Amino acid sequence: MDDQLREVVLATTEEMLAAQLRAVRSLRRREAGSKAPRRSGMSQVDMALAILREARQPLHVQQIIERTASRYGVTVARESLVSALTKRLARDARLSRVGPNLFAMREEVVADADREA
Repeated sequence: MDDQLREVVLATTEEMLAAQLRAVRSLRRREAGSKAPRRSGMSQVDMALAILREARQPLHVQQIIERTASRYGVTVARESLVSALTKRLARDARLSRVGPNLFAMREEVVADADREA
């Protein structure tokens, strides 16, 4: 085997083993008692929409993140959530942006939720 091919094979094997080691360590941490609450299949955007619906007022993305952590036990990356909510704005009439990183549910949606409750 020439040296270049040997290096590629060794580098690939090293990456594979590193990934396996991370997976094993992650499983051990879970078994050691860190019981992370399950999200029950909700996406970050779904969690944010539920929080906004409950709040009945505009919330800054930082407030949404804090409430998501408190309610669902999930850490959400700020940039990821802002990006996801911004994309959702284009196709979801329930959501509105009322300022920089400030999101709210449209009033009709909140009123409909009141009628259903």
